[in-house]
Amino acid sequence: MVLHNHLIKMGLSSERYIAIRLLIMYLDSRKSAQVSEIVKGFDGFDPTVHNCLINANIQWGNLDQARRLFDEMPERNEVSWTALISGLMRYGRVDESMWYFERNPFHNVVSWTAAINGLVQNGLNAEALKLFLKLLDSGVRPNDITFTSVLRACAGFGEIGLGMSVLGLIVKTGFEHNISVSNSLITLCLKMGEKALAKRIFDQMEKKDVVSWTAILDMYVGMGDLREARRIFEEMPERNEVSWSAMIARYSQSGHPEEALKLFLQMSRNGFVPNRSCLAITLSALATLEDLRVGMNIHAHVVKIGCEKDVFISSSLVDLYCKCGKTKDGRLAFDSMLEKSVVSWNSMVGGYCLNGQMEEAKVLFNSIPAPNNVSWNTMVGGYLENKELDKVFLVFNEMLLCGETPNTSTFSSVLCGCASIASLEKGKNLHGKIIKHGTQCDVFVGTALIDMYAKSGDIESSKKVFDRMPEKNEVSWTVMIQGLAENGFAEESLLLFEEMNRTSIVAPNELMLLSVLFACSHTGLVDDGLQYFNSMEAVYGTKPKGRHYTCMVDILSRSGRLVEAEELLKSMPFEPETNAWSALLSGCSKHKNEEIAERTAKKLWELVEKNSAGYVMLSNIYASAGRWGDVLNIRRLMKDRGLKKSGGCSWIEVKNEVHCFYSEDASHCQLAEIYDLLELVRFEMLAI
Repeated sequence: MVLHNHLIKMGLSSERYIAIRLLIMYLDSRKSAQVSEIVKGFDGFDPTVHNCLINANIQWGNLDQARRLFDEMPERNEVSWTALISGLMRYGRVDESMWYFERNPFHNVVSWTAAINGLVQNGLNAEALKLFLKLLDSGVRPNDITFTSVLRACAGFGEIGLGMSVLGLIVKTGFEHNISVSNSLITLCLKMGEKALAKRIFDQMEKKDVVSWTAILDMYVGMGDLREARRIFEEMPERNEVSWSAMIARYSQSGHPEEALKLFLQMSRNGFVPNRSCLAITLSALATLEDLRVGMNIHAHVVKIGCEKDVFISSSLVDLYCKCGKTKDGRLAFDSMLEKSVVSWNSMVGGYCLNGQMEEAKVLFNSIPAPNNVSWNTMVGGYLENKELDKVFLVFNEMLLCGETPNTSTFSSVLCGCASIASLEKGKNLHGKIIKHGTQCDVFVGTALIDMYAKSGDIESSKKVFDRMPEKNEVSWTVMIQGLAENGFAEESLLLFEEMNRTSIVAPNELMLLSVLFACSHTGLVDDGLQYFNSMEAVYGTKPKGRHYTCMVDILSRSGRLVEAEELLKSMPFEPETNAWSALLSGCSKHKNEEIAERTAKKLWELVEKNSAGYVMLSNIYASAGRWGDVLNIRRLMKDRGLKKSGGCSWIEVKNEVHCFYSEDASHCQLAEIYDLLELVRFEMLAI
């Protein structure tokens, strides 16, 4: 207003150019009174003024008013026609826009491009390509914006062949070095999976902008080639929020949350403001890292900018707090959501499961308006992780009754439950359902079946499932090798390991090599065990861990090579496990070596004072040697320290129910009947 008054005093406000600039200024700030005053100041009709009014009404969404202004014009120029065509397209009024396009007397490249671009914006890619062909037939020469729109249409329509034909025309008309055109070509190639061609176009570009670099960066990110993606990222002369977010997302999603966090902090230091998507991804990375301090700082920033109610950010906050053990804070974030998607509900239910709060998880699960497959799987997995195995089967049956179709994840979890209680009957019933649902060929389900049968003692069924698997991964081989070893088929386990080395691309892992050592231990193959153990790092690229040393100590101890076993324990690069000393002590008991047994037992007592096993084994060694005074001393020591020999435990499955029995336990509900039957069996055995 001050400027306008100053121009009036100077007598310049009536100058046409200045009046139009003032009109545009007032239109941008929506000052209707001033707009009317300036419009009245023009003598007669002025097409530029009308065009300004049409554009302003389009910007404000007043399409009917824009169209009325257009229709009232006594004469229209190409700007008028293009403005209305583009405006109607922008708001999805395609038919009206095309009606005006067809009546447009100025069919030049600008109006053609406006119509083509409008069709692409509305997802009508096939119609856009047809209109482009009409443009070519009309003899109008396309410009860079035309080609950009057409290439976007090709990408949207999946027409790589037509896109390549357009490329020939682009080269012919000299637009091959135009940045926008080249960027659209790269996008088309990437959309159609032509990554090598996209990279070639990128390399041949004389000038590249941030869109070019980001497109190629996104290509490598999508391929999972983090090293090349990072190289491109570091070479970028200019980065935007999209390129930063792409790298952060890929690091977070590919198991590198530390790098994701480093990049996020670097992005913030460089003055970039992360968008909502980037904030949600970073919070997910912090959840994986369980970094509550930085997470709370980002939460404060989220609140400050007013997007804490965003469904993706809120879900990430729930995940962060729950993984850090703060379920109350997670619930506050969950309750603050204006709209809760099923992802949000699942995230909170999963948080309760993760923290062992299964009652809260079940209550919240029952409140989900429309639970999906993931919701059910979260509950099944939660009960499994928290060892509430009976409820694993209850929820699974409830899921079936509700008409929800189990997926491979569901079956794998329930099979793990069967394996945990060695319930062969339940496992077989579930196998039947798996076949009915057609998921028996899935590698994860197949592996879970192998494990279930092996842990239930049905190794033949385990082998059948393994042999019929169309695809085997590292875990499949490991579970089968381990199952054979633990079921007494040690030699077969070692043969399978060697077969895998010969025929499969799978590399032996830590657990697989542990199973191999276990097999050697139970077949007395000491030298083979030593060879596998000594080859772990050199041949298989795996450093022996505590359990591998323990198994090797057991191999040596079982065979009577107690001095070697003791030396191996002393040479370990870290503190030996309690089980390693127990294995050596067990070997001393078997081979009656009192000297090493005493040293080992003392070491074991230092580590675990309340463990009765070491005392009992040393007592048995003294008893075997006739050292009854020492036996009495050990027993007194156990009594003084409040130790008792651990009771044995066994279990059996009867009518789909697992019964556990502990020595000296009188809590079983059918105890009287069991003892009566045992007494009857004892008499019958005596009579034989």
